[in-house]
Amino acid sequence: MFLNVLQNKSTIRSMHSLGSCLVLKMKKENWTCLNEIVLLGFSDFQSMRELLYCLVLMFYLMALMGNSLILILTVFSPTLHTPMYFFLCNLSFVEIGYTSTISPKMLVNLLSDNQNIYFWGCGCQMCFFILFGITECCLLCAMAYDRYVAICKPLQYTYIMNLRECAMLAAASWAIGVFVGLGQSISIFTLPFCGSNRISHFFCDLMPILKLASTNTYKNEVAIATITVLFILVPLLLILFSYILIISTILTMPLAKNRRKTFSTCSSHLAVVCIFYGTCIVTYIRPSSEYSMDSSRFLALLYTVVTPSLNPIIYSLRNKEIKSAFMKSIARTQILIG
Repeated sequence: MFLNVLQNKSTIRSMHSLGSCLVLKMKKENWTCLNEIVLLGFSDFQSMRELLYCLVLMFYLMALMGNSLILILTVFSPTLHTPMYFFLCNLSFVEIGYTSTISPKMLVNLLSDNQNIYFWGCGCQMCFFILFGITECCLLCAMAYDRYVAICKPLQYTYIMNLRECAMLAAASWAIGVFVGLGQSISIFTLPFCGSNRISHFFCDLMPILKLASTNTYKNEVAIATITVLFILVPLLLILFSYILIISTILTMPLAKNRRKTFSTCSSHLAVVCIFYGTCIVTYIRPSSEYSMDSSRFLALLYTVVTPSLNPIIYSLRNKEIKSAFMKSIARTQILIG
């Protein structure tokens, strides 16, 4: 009898195990593996598609030409081989990558009725979008530190901001961007997706893609919130703290002329910080219940298309060194041609 009971228990365990396996198998078979994502983008603004295309193309070309010009001038002009322009060179490269991750596909979608993107392509787009975005946050923080040392500790500037220090800060910014970009995109795109594959956005942003997942995304939302605090809010607080120290140092200068001249070296960076962080904070630091697709698309246009095209203008308008390097490069070109 005891043997019969054991055999019955063993049979029950086997049946339970088999049942669990069958349930898991059925669940996996019911998961629809999405091959494509449909980016609806601005499909609800059919009458404005041509205008949007022209505007996006204009800003994209401005971003490419402006940032490429800064890259070339920084590399080939010895007078710009300083820590400030080293970070600006990295920032320009980030801006080119950032807008090139989004704009080309958006331009194709605005002209074409086929608004699909492969599932793996969507994952790659999200990965590079996060990578360049986080890297930019870190680089802006590094640039604020550079300005702090230059203004508050001018005698120690060349010692502190040496080539090794600058390279380490830039490398750390890129490494953090790569780590967060890969980590977030992998964690999101390994979720089960079934049902709808359509999002009302023009690129594979985090929240619209998460809404397609057929599982609880609470952990992913917590991860996004944590990353937002660590790599957007913390760098912003460090930048603000740096500028508090910078402004307090500037105010102690006896001559108004010196105060204006010193602050002008920071004004371009401060303008870029305000534009970039302002749109990021409004977009990502809010509850998911308040997430609006229309406002999100408008804000996303600002920080993915408009901002990268404005940065070269902001850094060039009041920068005598870049203007001088540009004029010298034109003169050298004319000599070579003539």
